[in-house]
Amino acid sequence: MSGCNHDCKNCKTKCENDSTNLLVKTNKESHIKKIIGVVSGKGGVGKSATTSLLAVAFAKMGYKVGIMDADITGPSIPQAFGLHEGIVGNGNLMFPRETELGIKVVSINLLLDDEKKPVVWRGPIIGGAIKQFYTDVLWGDLDYLFVDMPPGTGDVALTVFQSIPVNGVIIVSTPQDLVSMIVAKAINMAEMMKIKVIGLVENMSYFKCPDCGKTYEIFGKSRINEVAKENNIEPLAKFPIDPNLAKLVDEGRIEDYDLPDLTKLVDACEKL
Repeated sequence: MSGCNHDCKNCKTKCENDSTNLLVKTNKESHIKKIIGVVSGKGGVGKSATTSLLAVAFAKMGYKVGIMDADITGPSIPQAFGLHEGIVGNGNLMFPRETELGIKVVSINLLLDDEKKPVVWRGPIIGGAIKQFYTDVLWGDLDYLFVDMPPGTGDVALTVFQSIPVNGVIIVSTPQDLVSMIVAKAINMAEMMKIKVIGLVENMSYFKCPDCGKTYEIFGKSRINEVAKENNIEPLAKFPIDPNLAKLVDEGRIEDYDLPDLTKLVDACEKL
């Protein structure tokens, strides 16, 4: 309705936009303990890379993990894991593809007959597809389902937050000054939807020269602690610019990447 601030919990007006009435249920064959969204206020900050690295870290710890690629118009998760065969189903449910570590993945690219075709859909159709990724996929028993969110705070992100019972979100940023404002937008949206912000990850924070070992802050001085303090959230990790990561993603071998220190980030997710 006009003037809606999406704060459904404290709203006395009952309407069709009430997010408490829009949650969908997964199928009876799927049991998911925690759902964590990885979000950003803009594109190109490394959201998909963060999602992938988190999933790999948890899989290597022995957890049962899944990734829902909710970035319908810009899916990149299958490429990172070298998944190119299409998803199949039994007429009722779709079966996710599994990586070598057993991470279950669903993405629109795994449903297209040609993964290079663009997805030219309007918002309601995209929203319907995202809901089906949750309701019509046989996820089985999962400890964690990581949702690679589309960039921004628009219609698709709203659909995810209102339709899927997300337990918390991780905000991904880069060091540029402008990004502090972008981070605030993502945090404010999560708070409006009553979803816990787990903390902040700064991607492309620095580059370490492989020859001399010197560290360079290519995109400016790290601001993760400052931005986190401004927004009253936890700084969880700083990821470097690493050409080897880009190489492994291009080759579909992100599971072979030597993971950075994710201790604080992993702990925050486990304590959620």
